[in-house]
Amino acid sequence: MKISQLPDIPREWEIKQVRHIFNIHNGSTPKSGNPEFWNGNINWITPDDLGSNADKSITSSRRKITELGYKSCGVSLAPSGSIALSTRAPIGHLAITKMPACVNQGCRILVPKEGIPEYWYYSLISAKSLIVSLGQGTTFMELPRQSLASVALPVPSIDSQKAIARFLDHKTAQIDALTAKKQTLLDKLVEQRSSLINQAVTKGLNNAVPMKKSGVAWLGEIPRHWETKRLRFLMTMSGGLTPRTSEPRYWGGDIPWVSPKDMKSERLSSSIDTLTEDALNETTLRLYPTGKVLIVVRGMILAHTFPVAVNEVPVTVNQDMKVLETTMNPEYLAVLLRGIQSLVLSIVEESAHGTKVLRTDLLKDMVLPVPPRVEQDEIVSEVARISSRIDKMVSTVTAAITKLQEYRSALITNAVTGKIDVRDFSIPTTTEQREVAHG
Repeated sequence: MKISQLPDIPREWEIKQVRHIFNIHNGSTPKSGNPEFWNGNINWITPDDLGSNADKSITSSRRKITELGYKSCGVSLAPSGSIALSTRAPIGHLAITKMPACVNQGCRILVPKEGIPEYWYYSLISAKSLIVSLGQGTTFMELPRQSLASVALPVPSIDSQKAIARFLDHKTAQIDALTAKKQTLLDKLVEQRSSLINQAVTKGLNNAVPMKKSGVAWLGEIPRHWETKRLRFLMTMSGGLTPRTSEPRYWGGDIPWVSPKDMKSERLSSSIDTLTEDALNETTLRLYPTGKVLIVVRGMILAHTFPVAVNEVPVTVNQDMKVLETTMNPEYLAVLLRGIQSLVLSIVEESAHGTKVLRTDLLKDMVLPVPPRVEQDEIVSEVARISSRIDKMVSTVTAAITKLQEYRSALITNAVTGKIDVRDFSIPTTTEQREVAHG
């Protein structure tokens, strides 16, 4: 960071580069195939341990190495009170170590030469956007050691560092508690939306209709006039492929080419990557008309989500997708598949390469409820109404969380650069805290 990139700071403060504030330790990894190097007592921190800055400190690493492993890879053991920082994507996650530790090559560990770790933690968080911007690379982003070493941080007196850390510990804890409450509400809204949709697609909209046993354990009772059928009898399933990426004539045209990264919406009218007529004419790719049900059958997103969408424009798809063509209302089939997401995710397996794969043979054999077409249309309309109402509430809560996060970030920056004078700050009493919490 150039000194000019720092905001104005109090006259009595200093500005120093990271290289002058910390000893910087690089990371490394013992050979993975040698069991003598692993499952020891030495903490070995990776970017996965640092998460998304959810915790200010780290007390243990997920994986540990032995003394032999430690000696084999040339890493340095840093003392408790150091700061572990991820320097490979995602760059900028950090935590204060509460134990001696070393790191892998995706991190560096900063050992303070002066000052207190708690202040440096907040100061580095304030500089995170700059630190991330210094990342370099094409295959993956990495923060070079020299770039990290050149980042400049404001250096107040030890007493000021302690006061700032104490102030931010208290204030960020308050903000984080409010954020957690909002996140809990958000989770409940998402759960409620899923529950209402599941109820609509498996039991219908009229609670007074006579019911019957479906003969399917997960489904239970369904309206007496509904049918049940295996998915294979309700649709045909086909897929796509990836044209040669080395052939520029195939890419950048007007034809959407849908892949899992596009499946972030329930209705699709575009895609990130597009194809030309040449790609369509010179490969076995098929152009699917509007109103088809698109699903993801391979990708890490299947670890937690089953994306389903209906295309509003003609599209092609890649090999990680399937297209379902049905005589049912396609919108109803899409809603039904979303409504039984947990059931579908139960038939996801892991491939030899570690990615997640949906067993389409088992999916086709699933027995699903089939209401008359009129009811399918009614259910689609009701689900749209439910989704619209809940999505508005989700949007409001999400906006509140974003504002809290922005306020937290601004508060940290203002405190570590002296914009807020916290020297006389004292933690409120329990009564004062309760008054703040309740507005």
